[in-house]
Amino acid sequence: MSIWKVLDKVREFVVYDADKEFYAKVFPDSVERKDLMRLRRMRHEDLPLILQIEAKNYNFPWSEAIFKDCMNSMHYSCWICEELDVIVGYSIVSMAAGEAHIMNINVDPAVQGQGVGSKLLEHMIEVARKKAESIFLEVRPSNKAAIALYEKRGFNEIGIRKGYYPAENGRREDAVMLALELVNLF
Repeated sequence: MSIWKVLDKVREFVVYDADKEFYAKVFPDSVERKDLMRLRRMRHEDLPLILQIEAKNYNFPWSEAIFKDCMNSMHYSCWICEELDVIVGYSIVSMAAGEAHIMNINVDPAVQGQGVGSKLLEHMIEVARKKAESIFLEVRPSNKAAIALYEKRGFNEIGIRKGYYPAENGRREDAVMLALELVNLF
């Protein structure tokens, strides 16, 4: 196996550039905060913090069992975003039959609007690009910040799923369906 293939395998588990951390210390204004965030594969020991973030953001959060199923499936890619060794967000994408589907992108409310969601989304797109021609997701119409992020990255609305999300008082909320065509270079 060539050294480049080995490096690609290592990058699958941790995405981080130590040079940026060095430059941030020496030249503080030379590196954006987003560039100092580390991405790595989700681990089972991360679940307590993931579940806390999930509960902060959703009235109907995913269960621990759902996260475990995603981490144990070969068709899912599950990632954590850390800042100073603290989990600030996570994302999960499924891939099969030439399509990818972003299942969950979630950012701790204390750091929302600071580039974590954007970093996770960009990474999910790059992960999906290796195995898929298109990437899809659903989002609540009430989540205007997420919709703006997805549209900024090039996602387009392709439809509405009626009554997709659970809502308060036993009601249901629609989901906006978005898609992005990926250009495979390989």
